[in-house]
Amino acid sequence: MPELPEVQTTVDGLKSKVLKRAFVDVWSDWEKIVKRPKRFEQFKKEIKNKKIKNIWRRAKNIIFDLSGNYSLLVHQKMTGHLLVGDWKLSGGKWTPVSEGPLNDPYNRFLHVVFFLDDGNKIALSDARKFAKVELWKTGELLNSKEFTNLGPEPLDKDFNLEKLKEVLKNKKGRIKQVLMDPVVLSGIGNIYSSEILWQAKINPEKSAIKLTDAELKLLFQSIKKVLQLGVDLGGESFSDYRKPDGTKGDFDDERKVYKKEGQKCERCGTKIKRIKFGGRSTFFCPQCQK
Repeated sequence: MPELPEVQTTVDGLKSKVLKRAFVDVWSDWEKIVKRPKRFEQFKKEIKNKKIKNIWRRAKNIIFDLSGNYSLLVHQKMTGHLLVGDWKLSGGKWTPVSEGPLNDPYNRFLHVVFFLDDGNKIALSDARKFAKVELWKTGELLNSKEFTNLGPEPLDKDFNLEKLKEVLKNKKGRIKQVLMDPVVLSGIGNIYSSEILWQAKINPEKSAIKLTDAELKLLFQSIKKVLQLGVDLGGESFSDYRKPDGTKGDFDDERKVYKKEGQKCERCGTKIKRIKFGGRSTFFCPQCQK
């Protein structure tokens, strides 16, 4: 969390607010969030006056294309989310200048604040401080192992059933874990993999290599359907995630199994079950997903 739909929602929100703007300064009270360059003062010096030319997503990464052939990468990790607005610093804490959704308690953990040339700010709120910020030369980023090892984007137009079969070929792991592997597919995490498998009526413990052609077709359709719905609804905000304007996403109303242990399955009425493997909780319907 955030996963593909939340990251895409963030990118879309940022593009509507900060394209063509330039960074004039940056503040942080937790400089370890900036991983590249290692010295925060160097990061601050290098990003100054860089203009935002484009913003896009790769897997769970947000990339700002900047002037001078630089790229700013932000990975929000578990509890991070980017916000756009105006805040004032008082007593070491940032508070929104005006009333509104930026006052949501989940938006108060500001550890990096970028100052833009129009007076607005981009802030990274991250309760657990796991997020990372990196400044790269664009060519180096695109050719880095971090990028070249990533699997295909499941919402790309050229991602089809045959491509899914290709990436799952010879994968012997449990399908839930395989879907969450960024080398196999980009951007799917614990929430949406649970939802996808419920839609496809596939047991999360089933070996990926044992999926039938019929199951693979259902899985492909479910991947497209669930992820696109997540994007259309602005992501899932039952926990920390918020959109760049500070508001919640609306996918929570569509959640069928994730964190619904003991509740009735919407399809058959069987109680949703939770199991753990790979260090993560998995939610599914034992009747529908056999």
